[in-house]
Amino acid sequence: MDFDHLETYCAGDMQVVTDVLVVFREQAQAWAERLADPGEGGPSEGWRDLAHTIKGAARGIGALALGEAADRAEHGAPSDLAAVRAELDAAVAEVEGYLTRIGGG
Repeated sequence: MDFDHLETYCAGDMQVVTDVLVVFREQAQAWAERLADPGEGGPSEGWRDLAHTIKGAARGIGALALGEAADRAEHGAPSDLAAVRAELDAAVAEVEGYLTRIGGG
């Protein structure tokens, strides 16, 4: 994660940074629920749109690996969603660590 990217985008306003990351974390929970394991019936309808949404949100906060995984999934196959799930989990863990360090969310 490139938190400097988000801090710069938010002009150093740490309250805005915190708010954005809290919203991302909440959205990530909903996204994770929609990223069904292909072995359990496959992803939900609209999975390409979901990958696109995740890609934009990830790139916006500096979660570059998640953004790249979502881009590959958006243009690939449902099996590519496994990488998105893994990167989403990793990004959320980094966001939570960052929020803890800065005393936010």
